[in-house]
Amino acid sequence: MAGDDGLTGFMPPPLPDAAWVLHSMYEHELGPTDVSFAEYQRAVLNGSGPDIIPGLDPADIFGWTPGEHPGPRWRRLRWAELSQRTGDPVAHEGQLPSYRSFPSLRMPSGWPVGITGPAEGSLDRTDWNRLIDILTEHSPQGAKTTCLAYYNPLLHGATEFHNLHVRAGTLADAKALYDHPDEDGWTPSNLWARNRAWVLCTDYDLWATKVAGPTPLIDALLNDTHIEAIRLPWAF
Repeated sequence: MAGDDGLTGFMPPPLPDAAWVLHSMYEHELGPTDVSFAEYQRAVLNGSGPDIIPGLDPADIFGWTPGEHPGPRWRRLRWAELSQRTGDPVAHEGQLPSYRSFPSLRMPSGWPVGITGPAEGSLDRTDWNRLIDILTEHSPQGAKTTCLAYYNPLLHGATEFHNLHVRAGTLADAKALYDHPDEDGWTPSNLWARNRAWVLCTDYDLWATKVAGPTPLIDALLNDTHIEAIRLPWAF
């Protein structure tokens, strides 16, 4: 499947086509502020409250669970919209979607409060569920498609290099992986059909998930109204 050691996930070849599913970002109804997340967190920990940014409740920033929608005052922020707003490409040529994306948005101590950066190394629940639906629709055996899920050692604190986590099941079981008690809310680093018709990789260090497989599957991802996916010619 891939030639590396799987420390951050096995990056697949195109098989014969591929796209990158961009991990979700959200924007608060107040929009981005001139205060970074790190500065805001420090101020709250030092005893400041809603007066730091008028109209912004600290509960809006710290009161939600990673991987879930942040709440009613937040909306999905598409990468394409943010790219158009900032002038930054989704990914600079030769790079992959990661902490290097949107450099003009970064402040000295991080992104501004009001925009949640994409999750690194894991998909949000809604994106994961939609991705499983699309994989199911484009697999001849549908929900009965047998598949394997691999979790890289870094997801377990870099302590289980000799006890690799690989789980077997069907696509009908895949959504339940999000709540697996032994995986701490991470989506798998790799999920692939046993017949290798398709494979995905969520690298520990990236803000996007590569899906490799037949062109009809890739086209479905690129045209989906929920999933935001792109082709990256230099990372095919």
